[in-house]
Amino acid sequence: MLRNALEPWHILVVVLAVVVLFGSKKLPDTARALGKSMRILKSEARAMRSDGADATGTDASGEPAAAPGSPADSRR
Repeated sequence: MLRNALEPWHILVVVLAVVVLFGSKKLPDTARALGKSMRILKSEARAMRSDGADATGTDASGEPAAAPGSPADSRR
């Protein structure tokens, strides 16, 4: 039923509709804002992952976390 549902000319029609609806002047600003949002999301996810690893006693690489001031802490 949905075989060949998305062909190259479908994508072309969608892109054309987006350009007509939003205008060519707004598209670069929208893409820039989307990229910035994605970078923020990635950094927040990375921070949450490292916070969770610290809470479990391991660092982001999965190794046991060294105590602050220990010799293992100074090599990082």
